[in-house]
Amino acid sequence: MSEKIVHVSTKQRPYDVHVGTELLGEVGAIARDVCAGEAVCVVSDSTVAPLYAGTVLDSLAAAGFDATLVTFPAGERNKRLSTMSDLLEEVAESGLTRDDAIVALGGGVTGDMGGFCAASYLRGIQVVQVPTSLLAMVDSSVGGKVAVDLEHGKNLAGAFWQPSAVIADVDCLASLDHALLTDSCGEVIKHAVLADGYLLDSLTASPLNGTDVDRSRMVDVVTENVGIKRDVVDADETEHGVRQTLNLGHTIGHAVEASSDFSLGHGTCVAIGMCCMARATEALGWSSHEATERITAAVSAHGMPTDTALDHDILFRFATHDKKRHGDGMNVCVARDVEDVVVRRVSLAEFRRLVDLGCGA
Repeated sequence: MSEKIVHVSTKQRPYDVHVGTELLGEVGAIARDVCAGEAVCVVSDSTVAPLYAGTVLDSLAAAGFDATLVTFPAGERNKRLSTMSDLLEEVAESGLTRDDAIVALGGGVTGDMGGFCAASYLRGIQVVQVPTSLLAMVDSSVGGKVAVDLEHGKNLAGAFWQPSAVIADVDCLASLDHALLTDSCGEVIKHAVLADGYLLDSLTASPLNGTDVDRSRMVDVVTENVGIKRDVVDADETEHGVRQTLNLGHTIGHAVEASSDFSLGHGTCVAIGMCCMARATEALGWSSHEATERITAAVSAHGMPTDTALDHDILFRFATHDKKRHGDGMNVCVARDVEDVVVRRVSLAEFRRLVDLGCGA
């Protein structure tokens, strides 16, 4: 077993992110260190549970927990209030008290569902995030943003609910379909654009979805990404300031994701959004040509699309229902250069121009 630990110091709840190999068998011991209760409900989906729930349940039992398993159908389409209602009923049936905890075992959808369930049940119980996808490890499991989708858009109902611990076992990535691993790389590239130009160039030269990526490099990359997000979240836990820069690529990306009926993965859509926004902001003189080239090169190196052919009216409609809209304007992230990302307020008319300039190029 190898392990690196990143400490997150949010006001709501400080916690450690454990990154390494052979960590699933340590879930019980880590949970015991941070959870005082006697019962734990493992929340997972129909894809991940058959792979890893047994190991996690055994680990929790060995640590003295009364552990039960609740599953829901896998997929972003099931990240809905109707699924959450069923999940809450099953958690209530398991008899958890305010001293007990939920363990969210799975990718980003499961992290959102398990986290939002923990934030809602009995007005809030502890949650331990155990991400099994690269995207969840580097992004969604850290920072406490948990939500479900509504018909009008992605992640429109949710909460800020920090975990008590995050346990990222990169061994789980061996079971990921190559397409899902590729999709996850969108968020890795985003973090590199935000804060680590060296990492961005490394990803372009040697993509994470290649055939020769060893576990030690993956541990290093996940740890570096968690550290980048930690620094932002510690400075702005509830997204009123600098944390909005983590939405780089997301405004157009979420619109692409929702308007494609979630047929495209989140990371792929973030990558598309970054490239589209880079082209548009360069055309307006807000960002450098070098930034556009470096972002596009990293995305292309991982085999992800750099543009979308979706109708601009549809993209605009979905984007303006996003939670980043403020009255008659929107906040958008502009990568003026690599490691130089700012939040800029634009009118809806200006945002429509960004869509027209950047998409379908």
